[in-house]
Amino acid sequence: MTDQRTSRGLSDRMTGAVSQVAAAGALIVVFVVLSIVAPSFLTADNLFNLGSQTSVNAVMAVGVTLVIITGGIDLSVGSVAALSGVVGVLLMAEYGFAPTLAITGGILVGATAGLVNGLLVSVVGLPPFIATLGMLSVARGLVLIATGAVAVFGAPDSFRLLGQGVIGGFPIPVLLIIVVAAAGYLVLTRTKLGRYAYVMGSNMEAARLSGVPVRSYTTSVYVLSGALAGLGGMIAASRINSGQPNFGEGLELDVIAAVVIGGASLFGGRGTVIGSLIGAFLVAVIRNGAVQLNIGTFYQNVLIGVIIWIAVWWDRYQRRKLSGDTG
Repeated sequence: MTDQRTSRGLSDRMTGAVSQVAAAGALIVVFVVLSIVAPSFLTADNLFNLGSQTSVNAVMAVGVTLVIITGGIDLSVGSVAALSGVVGVLLMAEYGFAPTLAITGGILVGATAGLVNGLLVSVVGLPPFIATLGMLSVARGLVLIATGAVAVFGAPDSFRLLGQGVIGGFPIPVLLIIVVAAAGYLVLTRTKLGRYAYVMGSNMEAARLSGVPVRSYTTSVYVLSGALAGLGGMIAASRINSGQPNFGEGLELDVIAAVVIGGASLFGGRGTVIGSLIGAFLVAVIRNGAVQLNIGTFYQNVLIGVIIWIAVWWDRYQRRKLSGDTG
């Protein structure tokens, strides 16, 4: 049994490494092609904008990576980000909260949504797809109720620093990617939560029988995913200094695509922060390049959907190949 687990672990690592290399190669190719066919792609302004755009997806992708490693899914991150951003701006505009406190409040809103998701999955026993699909609808409804479907303005100019500021020549959103990614890496590689996440994703029942507190750790990964969705929502709100009720519609597609493209398996047990960051940048570069080439959003969505198909097929193909299953 030990040999089987070791063999499977080695197979998963090899599959993940191959997927990451493929994603990194695709990112380089797309970047080079866009540099050639879209003259404005390599401008300083566009690259700055690209980094800021990527920060929202990348930060959220770190949280979703944790969830997917456990074998779960979080479809609610886009709506939760919108709710968090709106609440954060409302706290500043209507109640006079300082930006720091409002940002914290927005993150707590996301964490609370994640807690509900986690409890629905771990305690109530709902499938992650159903639990988070319900939260997607609930959070979106709360956004529309809170705003009357009208954008919220009135945040102080200092709030713009989160999404538009620069420190030492580096955009603050890019620095946030680095900080969140480093924290996510440490969680996955240096904590019980990270180790148990892989164990639960590989075999939930075996993890339970081995004494892993499955309920608490499952809930924890959804809380982290919600909190990072909240942070992503606050970054997005800061970029335009307002709370937009329609923000995040379909954003979960990009975030999940980034995680899967980066080598995480939707079947659980595999995924890395670095891989998810590569995926997030690839998705962002594709979308940014599509805008440069005047390719509409509808076509972009089709392309991202096809990429998800290919990534999942690649995952299954590599698993079968490494396990010797040619059927």
